[in-house]
Amino acid sequence: MNQKELKDLIEFLIEKDIAEFELERGDVKVRIKRANAEANPGPEARYVLAAPAQPAAAAVPASPAAPPQSVAALPTAAPAPPAGEQVEESGVHTIRSPIVGTLYEAPSPGAPPFVKVGDTVSVGQVLCIIEAMKLMNEIESDYAGEIVKRYVNNAQPVEYGQPLFAIRPK
Repeated sequence: MNQKELKDLIEFLIEKDIAEFELERGDVKVRIKRANAEANPGPEARYVLAAPAQPAAAAVPASPAAPPQSVAALPTAAPAPPAGEQVEESGVHTIRSPIVGTLYEAPSPGAPPFVKVGDTVSVGQVLCIIEAMKLMNEIESDYAGEIVKRYVNNAQPVEYGQPLFAIRPK
């Protein structure tokens, strides 16, 4: 899929007021979702293009004879916090989701969660798992301290950049 086809597709989605769209052609998958579809309908609405997250080793084209397809990055605004959410406390570090997927608080159903509010964590400690396209991605702490808040419940979908945990340094 080239840039012109992608642009035509987005224009069509705007014209038909479609909030979310997914297309699969052979080994190329494209998912387009309009940001703030309820709050921002109309032609001025922005679209977010989400490419599947893959480990570097798995990013090999399916057929060596076919040239790899690329998708142009579209400018997107950082997600705004919900209206009811308070501004972060000073001195508290927020762990944000690096990918889109489903958050799981434990390594398997019935197992205890990796962390809970009040736990002390160290750099590199696993906080949760985010499943994206059948891949389980461990989310590690990049900060040492105490978990003071958990923003997402178990088995809930998360967006890129969405707050997951608040950590107060020790």
